[in-house]
Amino acid sequence: MMRVLVVDDEPLARRGVTKRLSLCGDVELVGEAANGRAALQGIQELRPDVVFMDIQMPGTNGLDVVRAMKPAERPLIIFLSAYDRFALNAFEVYALDYLLKPIHEERFAEALQRARDVLALRREREQGVRRPIKDGSGWPARFTVRTGRKDLVIAAEDIEWVEATGDYAGLHIRGDVYLLRERVHRLIEQLDPHQFVRIHRSTVVRINRIAEIQALTNRDSLLKLMDGTLLRVSRTYSESLRRTLFERGLSDEDAMSSTDG
Repeated sequence: MMRVLVVDDEPLARRGVTKRLSLCGDVELVGEAANGRAALQGIQELRPDVVFMDIQMPGTNGLDVVRAMKPAERPLIIFLSAYDRFALNAFEVYALDYLLKPIHEERFAEALQRARDVLALRREREQGVRRPIKDGSGWPARFTVRTGRKDLVIAAEDIEWVEATGDYAGLHIRGDVYLLRERVHRLIEQLDPHQFVRIHRSTVVRINRIAEIQALTNRDSLLKLMDGTLLRVSRTYSESLRRTLFERGLSDEDAMSSTDG
């Protein structure tokens, strides 16, 4: 069971999250909190695996709560906010996810599945279970896809971008698409985060294939790859993408353009 604490100063918002959680058979709601102080106390006493927490609360806000805890003692944090401007701060404290209010069902389910996957990996490590390592970096170097009656081996270094296609992930390589029987939210856990970045709930791109990013008026962005492919960057992932580019030594002037200019 996944033990979950819900923190929000708005009762209606808490009720919306707890109602969604009640539909999940593998989730145990261990408590609720209406402010940052109560959240800290609840985390210390209840030891939840995951905390859904509003990032902007009177007094001690969500970021303050996380910063008050030692990294080793922190549960998985999924921040909730009506604004995307706090996303960069959220990822700086290693939040698992950042959900914008009103929360869409698909994004909520995706964040919850991400928590399941991370917890499963932690439990495997605690039990001494090791996943197969394909190369010295610790990340799979190859993936096997089915093409007709044949199995084709795809090198991870050849993948330019990935999109969700139902129960499959579409691997885009030099204009061709190969279907891998793996959901994108699971595949991204197998891709080297120094090489790939998520730009949408259903899209992942190789960082060195990014040619240009253009800001849009609705706070989304338009990303252009080296081969001219245009992909949409949702506002949920815009800040984390900008941070990733900055960490790779690319400034806004190098990779970003704006519709204002």
